[in-house]
Amino acid sequence: MKRTVMSQRIISNLFGKVVLSNIKVIVILCLFSVAGKTLNAQQEPMYSQYMFNLLQINPAYAGNRAVDNITTLFRKQWVGIDNAPTTASLSWDRRQEGSNVGYGLQLYNDQLGIESTSGLQAFYSFRIPFKNSFLSLGLSGGILNYRAAFSSASTTQGGDPLFQADVNYWLPTVGIGILYASDRWYAGFSIPALLQTKVNTDNTLVTTSANNHYFLTAGYVFECSEAFKLKPSFLMKAIKGAPFQYDLNLNAWILDIVGLGVSYRTSDAYVGMFELQVSSAIRLGYAFDYTISNLQRYSKGTHELMLRYEFNNQKTNRVLSPRYY
Repeated sequence: MKRTVMSQRIISNLFGKVVLSNIKVIVILCLFSVAGKTLNAQQEPMYSQYMFNLLQINPAYAGNRAVDNITTLFRKQWVGIDNAPTTASLSWDRRQEGSNVGYGLQLYNDQLGIESTSGLQAFYSFRIPFKNSFLSLGLSGGILNYRAAFSSASTTQGGDPLFQADVNYWLPTVGIGILYASDRWYAGFSIPALLQTKVNTDNTLVTTSANNHYFLTAGYVFECSEAFKLKPSFLMKAIKGAPFQYDLNLNAWILDIVGLGVSYRTSDAYVGMFELQVSSAIRLGYAFDYTISNLQRYSKGTHELMLRYEFNNQKTNRVLSPRYY
């Protein structure tokens, strides 16, 4: 969401004024357009394959499957534009079979021009089981390191004081979420960033309890036949100070081994996805975002890779219960 708004502001401010390949000028003008008196110091990393690892956006998802699993994701955005966003994450979550408590950890790094955010988050969930479904309540908390090399973005000496001092701060993160699901469907709501942390122009911190990120998700798995399953899903995103945005997704699974999917993200991209269940323990995923915003002329799209390993599914070579979400 933040990057969609950022791309629109970049285009509107820079067309006819500077060359887009000059990333230092882009960053300076972009920061001026969004900063005002304060600069937002926290942003939520986002992926196209989030529907296969909802832990990224909803802590209530922790331990959704009663196995230990590790998921790593790498995203290279807007290929062809210098210093465009690059995001990587490594997450782990688990729940003991028969237990109602789930937990997990996530490491991530998000790089955007002169800005960089690295973080560690812990997740906790408690599920309330029903006959054929369950309700899960989740909480996340952690710490992130926000860095901005403002001095390297200054094109001339003696420029604006805002860009003369670099920023390097450790900041707290807190999030909450709720998930209601069964084996075939899910619906969830989350606020992964309860704390809105800003850096003033004098490089002092201001932390408030303003809720500024809202995510609503839902999906359903249709078993068309024993060999073919279809899963439509959506994600609605509302972020303070940015336009409302939604993703519409459609994924198909063939023989519970090969997955194909398409997505539409409003005013941003069309997405194609490919998933391969290599074994009962290993899944590979790839997504390509075709940019439809004003950056289309300069971007060659976005590439995203996913690798998941589930420890306790090694007892058989047959995929007994593939993860549809």
